[in-house]
Amino acid sequence: MSRLEFTAETAGERIDKAVSDASDGEITRSFAAKLIEDGGCTVNGTAVPKNYRLKAGDCVCVDIPEPKEADILPENIPLDIVYEDNDLLVVNKPKGMVVHPAHGHYSGTLVNALMYHCGDSLSGINGELRPGIVHRIDMNTSGLLIVAKSDAAHKGLAEQIKAHSFTREYEAVVCGSIKENGTVNAPIGRSKTDRKKMCVTTENSREAVTHYSVIANYANYTHLRLKLETGRTHQIRVHMAYIGHPVAGDDVYGSGKPASLGGQCLHAKHIGFVHPITGEWLEFESELPDYFVKFLKSLRN
Repeated sequence: MSRLEFTAETAGERIDKAVSDASDGEITRSFAAKLIEDGGCTVNGTAVPKNYRLKAGDCVCVDIPEPKEADILPENIPLDIVYEDNDLLVVNKPKGMVVHPAHGHYSGTLVNALMYHCGDSLSGINGELRPGIVHRIDMNTSGLLIVAKSDAAHKGLAEQIKAHSFTREYEAVVCGSIKENGTVNAPIGRSKTDRKKMCVTTENSREAVTHYSVIANYANYTHLRLKLETGRTHQIRVHMAYIGHPVAGDDVYGSGKPASLGGQCLHAKHIGFVHPITGEWLEFESELPDYFVKFLKSLRN
């Protein structure tokens, strides 16, 4: 077990965010929140909730457990790997696959497949249920995802995410007609009425910026290219619903229609980043999956 200690220089920052920032990429905000909830963090010698806001001069101490051997089984699930080396890989995740084990999804996840493919070669940062997972996309979002095979790569990638230096572009079909390109700059936080949902809010929120450009217009839908400047949970889905154009098929932030999509029509198409070990700039693009192509074809017809 290792220990992280620091003194808050300014007041008002949430403890989970401060711990993540102070760890220099070793601890994500979600993992920091779990450590705090489990009693592994104290402020001035006293345990605090994860939403505690620091005061200037607060002394923070965090006990970071050693990565545990994952209590999840490797599964021989085919993976569409578009790039791999000793430190990382880029995988094209299919629609309907959960990224990491969670309540109700302890098998059939991307992590189960990665453990079979990579063996012991996955970073231990972020705890036993998320080996190698640096960032994620929703179960019903398809597309490109980076996985860290070494801790050094994980830390380097996490720093790029924090600095918003990744290039991440998506394609989506949204409801309604959008005629012009635009940007949504609206902070996103957890919904007070439904803790499973995110929303645009000024309370306990984080900056969120989504740029979109029109690819094609159809009678009741618009095909968009979207570029993330930040990477908040459900960002594209929340922002599109916020401006009155929810992602087609989104049953959480939209109407869910058309039901034939089986979830939102959203694909992580392009990703670019600096290789955290070699320093080389890498870019990858994936083809639109069958469900997306079929839906576009139905709109054209």
